[in-house]
Amino acid sequence: MRAEIISVGDELLKGQRVNTNAAFIARALAGIGIPVERIVTCSDLEHDMVSVFSESLDRVDVVLVTGGLGPTRDDRTTKATQELLKRGVELNVKAYANLAARMSQRGLEISASLRDQAMVIEGSHVVQNTKGTAAGMIICCGERFDNHYLVLMPGVPSEMQAMMELTVLPYFTELSDMVIRHTPVKTFGIGESTLAALIVDVEDSLPKGTTLSYLPHAAGVNLMISTVGKDKGGVDQDNRTVLDAIVQRAGRFIFATSEVTLEETIGSMLITAGKSLAVAESCTGGLVASRLTDVPGSSLYFLEGFVVYSNKAKHDILGVQKELIEKFGAVSEEVARAMATGCLEKSGADITVSTTGIAGPSGGSAEKPVGMLCLCVADRASGKVLSKTLFMQGDRERNKFRFSEAALCELLECLRTA
Repeated sequence: MRAEIISVGDELLKGQRVNTNAAFIARALAGIGIPVERIVTCSDLEHDMVSVFSESLDRVDVVLVTGGLGPTRDDRTTKATQELLKRGVELNVKAYANLAARMSQRGLEISASLRDQAMVIEGSHVVQNTKGTAAGMIICCGERFDNHYLVLMPGVPSEMQAMMELTVLPYFTELSDMVIRHTPVKTFGIGESTLAALIVDVEDSLPKGTTLSYLPHAAGVNLMISTVGKDKGGVDQDNRTVLDAIVQRAGRFIFATSEVTLEETIGSMLITAGKSLAVAESCTGGLVASRLTDVPGSSLYFLEGFVVYSNKAKHDILGVQKELIEKFGAVSEEVARAMATGCLEKSGADITVSTTGIAGPSGGSAEKPVGMLCLCVADRASGKVLSKTLFMQGDRERNKFRFSEAALCELLECLRTA
């Protein structure tokens, strides 16, 4: 089976919202062996939806649509589907009962527009909404579209995700005869071209049904190994063979081969090592601490963070000598080292990381341009104080994120070699 995803909504076309639904659906379908061949964003206009739905149904076995099932005038997905399939609608008793219960909990009556959310296309398999009010539908579209399926779901991510997990995925699992295995390879400290050169022979000898994708992001590049086939054992074996070959060639740059973040990996390593952590930040403004504490359970190892943006704060809070700042400048390895060691003393942590740099767009010079970062990691047990200077390009937001990524990568490297 093959699938396409259609995201309905003018707010997506105008850039007012980011389309996270399509990514979730594509990952979920891959897990049951249904590859997604195209993702389309469509306006709220009925004639546009009719045209796009028809094109997709002509091409693939399953078309999944999110958006346009709410109670407002711009929610026209059901009407567009009626026009496309020449079918009427009917009230679904279970969906109406769900709607009535939700309104009763809020002390509200069911209006005519709300009642419409329990109306479904005739002959559809109704997908109950456990997180909201609008019912979803799985519709077999008949001979005109070779009995291909149209799946309608709300655009609210929590509602769509619950529908996918509880109803849509089990429904199509029974119909799919393919297996897809995706394995992420997450790297740090290496660029795309360098990584490609390391694994060129792996790419040249990929097993049949296996592809390798490069996934650059703001601070580096990851890989995705994808293998498709009908035999689960064979798919798993081919996927693993490619993974092992990549790890053999680029292992020193790989921090994970699963869907874990850099922050989660660092947290696990700190727990295993029994070490505590504190951070001292200037140019990143607390972003390093924020990312580290995004991880559930980070209180087991993260003690505190200091945002010492001004020179006065660096001196008053962390004890960085004024003479050091005057001699080398706030953006220097000397100051980064003093921040990290001051953070060790102030926090009592086992390991600290510091950042000082120029995020831009102003504040740079010929000697110290915008994008310059000085960072340091200090380890109490070994006495090591390791600093470095990096240069990056981007706007202020991108530079701050890249600075935080660099600090986390340096921390990871120090934990690896401790």
